[in-house]
Amino acid sequence: MLQRMDKKTLMESLARKAYEKDSFNGAWLYAENGEIVSKGTFGWLDPEGVIPIEEDSIFQLASVSKQFTAAAVMLVVRTGLLRLDDEITKFFPEIPYPGVTIRHLLTHTGGVPDYFDDADWFVDIWKKENRVPGNDEILRFLCETGTKPYGAPGEKFVYSNTGYNLLALLVERLSGVPFEVFLQENIFGPAGMSSTRCCHIRRDGVPFENYARATVYEDGRFVADVDSEEARDVIAFDGLNGDDYVYTNIFDMLKWDRVLRAGSILTHEEQRMMYTPVTLNSGEPYEDEDGDGYGFGWAITKDEALGLIVSHSGGMPGVHTWFKRFIDTDRVLVILCNREELDIRAHNGLFFGLLAVAKDKQPEPVVTIEDIAVPDPDRSGWESFCGKYEHPEGADFIVDEVYMKDGELYAKAVDEDGDALEFRLYPIGEGEFGRKCGMIRLAFREGCLVYDDFTCKKL
Repeated sequence: MLQRMDKKTLMESLARKAYEKDSFNGAWLYAENGEIVSKGTFGWLDPEGVIPIEEDSIFQLASVSKQFTAAAVMLVVRTGLLRLDDEITKFFPEIPYPGVTIRHLLTHTGGVPDYFDDADWFVDIWKKENRVPGNDEILRFLCETGTKPYGAPGEKFVYSNTGYNLLALLVERLSGVPFEVFLQENIFGPAGMSSTRCCHIRRDGVPFENYARATVYEDGRFVADVDSEEARDVIAFDGLNGDDYVYTNIFDMLKWDRVLRAGSILTHEEQRMMYTPVTLNSGEPYEDEDGDGYGFGWAITKDEALGLIVSHSGGMPGVHTWFKRFIDTDRVLVILCNREELDIRAHNGLFFGLLAVAKDKQPEPVVTIEDIAVPDPDRSGWESFCGKYEHPEGADFIVDEVYMKDGELYAKAVDEDGDALEFRLYPIGEGEFGRKCGMIRLAFREGCLVYDDFTCKKL
């Protein structure tokens, strides 16, 4: 079993290596029984790389914010103004999705479409009306778009940010105060989270001196998300609440862990409900591909050695966050990043490495695609791989064409959002290739391209 000093040294080494490989820019904290074992920072607050990140620097949480929305809902339920099995149309009758309950929204099983599916609705208002839509306009959005639901309420789990927008609006309507104020008065303030707030930096300006700006990599350089040609549409969503837009630092997240463990804001019984995996209409509990369930704003894992673990991750352009709480062994891991990584393997290597150490295991080394690529590969057969390939049905990621450029193999693809991608293919085995910005493996086999369990014939 790893000792505390071993964990401290290993975590610092992992973070340093990921930073040196341009794949970590942020802060981390790991604690056991409320005592910090390892913490630190690498990187910069600003895109220019001038102002270093400090341990108290403020980061956007992205979807880690959802647990605070779920907590707010539980506090309103406690007052008797709301029940978990109330239908959302009881409060917002204009919503065209009958039968969806508060419980469904908390567990992403209501079938309510995610606003990112119709993101242009928000972008058009921002660009044409020169304003950022507020969260109360989520009702108008649902009515005007009228998008088909993902399924019947309770039928399946499909992640929906919109459900959490509705929950935030409901908390606001029933409490009689703005959602931001409700969180401050009922959660952040009582928890002593003095550096935390729900706010709208892109819409209203930055309230923090030490804010770690969300930064993306574009055209060979780092730029703020709001200055990016591809990512600046995030401005259009900055008036929403519930799914994102809580800002904090590593120390306040540790405070949140402690007040949850003490049961001083949410009772242990309320938390037990939140940490119970949702059961679908079929009677089967929902599990993702890793066997994890989902409760009220928390992913739920049962570890054979460490017991119950609850967690959430978050992501927006230039933002990656993780918060993992080991309920039965009193451990907590926080990772907050504000800059897009240049190699996904190294970035994931940091996260899984820190997690391994938190689980008393030795971590794998942090590597990039260059580190594992075949040195001086035989390129003589690469021309035979070039050409257009058929598009598999049901694929989120579609490779359209493979071609040579500057003596290297490249591919054009379309991602799950319909965006076109171009990337270099790095040889990692006999006829097998990988890429920097994704973990997908592509294998060329007798006139076919194989990836993600799809076999695509060359056209």
